[in-house]
Amino acid sequence: MKTVFQSARLSKIAAISLLSLGAFASVAYAYHAWGGYHWARIANPFTLKLDDNVSSVWDGHLAGASGDWNAPSAYPTVLFTTVVPGQSDPKNCRPKSGRVEVCNSKYGNNGWLGIASIWASGNHITQGTVKFNDTYFNTAQYNTPAWKQFVTCQEIGHTFGLDHQDEIFGNPNLGTCMDYTNDPNGTVYGQLSNEKPNAHDYEELAAIYQHLDDFTTLLFDKKSSAAASDIDTSNPSEWGREVRRSADGRGALYERNLGRGEKVFTFVIWADQDAAE
Repeated sequence: MKTVFQSARLSKIAAISLLSLGAFASVAYAYHAWGGYHWARIANPFTLKLDDNVSSVWDGHLAGASGDWNAPSAYPTVLFTTVVPGQSDPKNCRPKSGRVEVCNSKYGNNGWLGIASIWASGNHITQGTVKFNDTYFNTAQYNTPAWKQFVTCQEIGHTFGLDHQDEIFGNPNLGTCMDYTNDPNGTVYGQLSNEKPNAHDYEELAAIYQHLDDFTTLLFDKKSSAAASDIDTSNPSEWGREVRRSADGRGALYERNLGRGEKVFTFVIWADQDAAE
């Protein structure tokens, strides 16, 4: 089945130039950007700051994901990530314009394991937050290096404008963190590891960022950040409408319309609460 998925993606990449944000599929995406959303910038490569608001337990996973997303020389490089000191309280994880705040905390038994929230003005990303829910990551099911690395890599990938390559947890691993899985490092079922990006992810980033803008959204704007900080992205009731949900119900995307062309998108990995108890 994995070969079928990979072949389908390769045959369609050249033909598909746009995937609507509202489109949903339960199999691998050939074009796994979401809605054309991207950071505005005037030159490539650009550097995106990942603000470190995580505990020492998560520091290595954040550093590892940042390094993994800096594409190897074999692939076109359009962006670099760099981990910098955080500027937010982990519990609130307030967004800051021009960067991504990364946080972990015990956010409660609200069902979600990890989320990435991305603010956009038009089709330009302006800021983002990534949160890891230690209420579930402290359980035997999820308190493993593989699960933490997989979720860290995927949620950060969403803040670049990437979507999933596959959205069924039980499908064979595609060897990318942008693929849902029940077996992050592949050791349970003897398959590929989903802890890092793969070639399709780097190639997709090159496609997303092939054009340049005449302005940038990578700068800090105190006024802009203050307006966005009222949203509690830890609370599912503030995510807005559900745009789509995976067939197995373990992943979802939400959209909150702020008006005047501004929106917040929240990608959610739901915890398998039966296994996490």
